[in-house]
Amino acid sequence: MKLFPPSSQELLLALNAAPRISRAAVCRLAQELPRWSASDEPVDLLAAELGVPRAQMERALAAREKAAALAAREREEAETLGARILLRDDPGYPAGLAQLSLPPPVLYVAGEIPEGPALAVVGSRRSDAYGTEVADTFARALAAAGVAVVSGFARGVDAAAHRGALAAEGGKTVAVLGCGLGVDYPAGHARLGKEIAGRGALVTELPCGTPPRAWHFPIRNRVIAALSAGVLVVQATLRSGSLITVRHALDLGKEVYAVPGRIFDERSLGPHSLLRDGAKLAQHPQDLLDDLLPRTDPPGPLFAGPAPVRPDPPAGLPREVLTALAPGSFQVPEDLALRVGHPVDQVLGALLELELGGWVKRMPGPVYGVA
Repeated sequence: MKLFPPSSQELLLALNAAPRISRAAVCRLAQELPRWSASDEPVDLLAAELGVPRAQMERALAAREKAAALAAREREEAETLGARILLRDDPGYPAGLAQLSLPPPVLYVAGEIPEGPALAVVGSRRSDAYGTEVADTFARALAAAGVAVVSGFARGVDAAAHRGALAAEGGKTVAVLGCGLGVDYPAGHARLGKEIAGRGALVTELPCGTPPRAWHFPIRNRVIAALSAGVLVVQATLRSGSLITVRHALDLGKEVYAVPGRIFDERSLGPHSLLRDGAKLAQHPQDLLDDLLPRTDPPGPLFAGPAPVRPDPPAGLPREVLTALAPGSFQVPEDLALRVGHPVDQVLGALLELELGGWVKRMPGPVYGVA
């Protein structure tokens, strides 16, 4: 019996669902699918050419061998949950995600991603009554005016933004998850999730049933930024993940708005630092609507002066590698491995993580430099 090779769609689904492959490696290998999908070159050569650790390349090749079965399982699980799968070249795949250097190759969507303008509303998981009221008020007004509200489905500001949008007549909202569909996270948000799917969409790049992990949320934040015309920050500390969303938005040339708070509240430090560096002051929803609805030309970069607040780079080896990269120059992974005293395989993994977060950029070779 002749076996047919897997299709590119099956390979993408299998790659995305394969265990123990990092998100960064999944996105990179998806971009390079024609290069390795039918290759019989040695794994070491492929890994070096594609800029991924050898172990990650081995797992991708193993997934290639059972791609049809893995893809069938993913489709079945999504169908069971009432969701659909969007691949990067499918109609309906959000055009904004193509702006990302490493866009998600696969999206799981419950509901329908709204067309038209959208704005992200993000902030602290531990918002107080003021932050919750602000998020609800702004989201309700935006949604009533026909602007979809995008957020991260977390407690606090995110949940208030989703609920505010749903409270508006005809309001639409999109929740980008840090876990797979079918996972009750945050606990107790299942009903809210159903309401969002009925009036917008639940979106994730993670396979169905994937539990939340700390590193999923910074990755999720790039999708929030890419789906939106801008980002509104309501209450955030200086180390808040909301500022990661801001950084991605600025990299994409999106607008950033910040709501001021009490100077004695640590949750005001994030918005106030953004305002100090040039973010737009948001005192009323109309401040945002004046920008969003009449705009006919694409928004330009937010800051022409001081650099925006950048969260600290990832701790551990990624930070060592970033420190070893001299600004304005490009280096090969082997030289970086010598400088930091770690195997090149580990350095490649750290470079992938930094690239996904927007800290470094990869050039042909491959060589890497500070973004």
